[in-house]
Amino acid sequence: MKYCSSMFAPLQHVIVKHPNEAFQGQSHLAEAWKTFNYLEEPVFEESVQEFSEFIEILERHVDRIDYLPASEKVGLDSLYAHDPVKFTPEGAIILKSGKSLRQPEAEVYKQFLQEKGIPIVGELTGNAVADGGDIVWLDDRTLAVGRGYRTNDEAIRQLKELTTEMVDKFIVVQLPHDLGEAECLHLMSFISMVDKDLAVVHSRLMPVFFRQLLLERGIQLIEVPKDEYDLLGCNVLALAPRICVIPRGNDFTKQQLEEAGATVYEYKGEEISVKGTGGPTCLTCPVVRG
Repeated sequence: MKYCSSMFAPLQHVIVKHPNEAFQGQSHLAEAWKTFNYLEEPVFEESVQEFSEFIEILERHVDRIDYLPASEKVGLDSLYAHDPVKFTPEGAIILKSGKSLRQPEAEVYKQFLQEKGIPIVGELTGNAVADGGDIVWLDDRTLAVGRGYRTNDEAIRQLKELTTEMVDKFIVVQLPHDLGEAECLHLMSFISMVDKDLAVVHSRLMPVFFRQLLLERGIQLIEVPKDEYDLLGCNVLALAPRICVIPRGNDFTKQQLEEAGATVYEYKGEEISVKGTGGPTCLTCPVVRG
């Protein structure tokens, strides 16, 4: 079995977490949303409906969807199943989030993968911290890792060591301060690969060398305007090359994608995405792309 080393190849197996297990209910949301730095308190019943709409889209294209279990050890952010692990061709790397409230998710995820018989090739140790949202496969032998508040130098050193036999080019991308340490800025906040030669980006946050590197690789860049960046328009999940999912309300980005030959699905993401600031890539952890 070859596991995931792509952001855009056809998605065959994915891990998600249902709001029933992550949010639990309205009273739990009322107690926890400020602690987890959500923009507003999500409406539980609407979050369940939005997630159902999102899953219906996935089910049209994905053969296997696994659901993370409820756990008292983790909080609201466990809805965003992408961040506690990152898959490589040989299996999963267990990460440790740069957001301390999310660090317990790693152990729960590890147990889940073991129960499913999914191989684990390594895990971060010591003072290394990293989020899956900072780790992007540009192709199956090129790995880009964002260095910011959620991913530190020691994690980058360990990730490079763990992937040395799988990666020909390992690129470190220095992330900007932007809105500060309390906010979540990942590498995937400003780039989503939609095909080998197509990416959705918000260039204002991109280091010049990285933007130039993408252009040199022949990647067409679809620019997301600031108002749509704030609505997670740059957070685009590829279900297959040029078949993708985007939060509703990003009309200009959707139009550009369609003009580039992409099929674009939309879901309402006010409760499960915008308020917690995690789009469709954050809601999903790709295990196998074929």
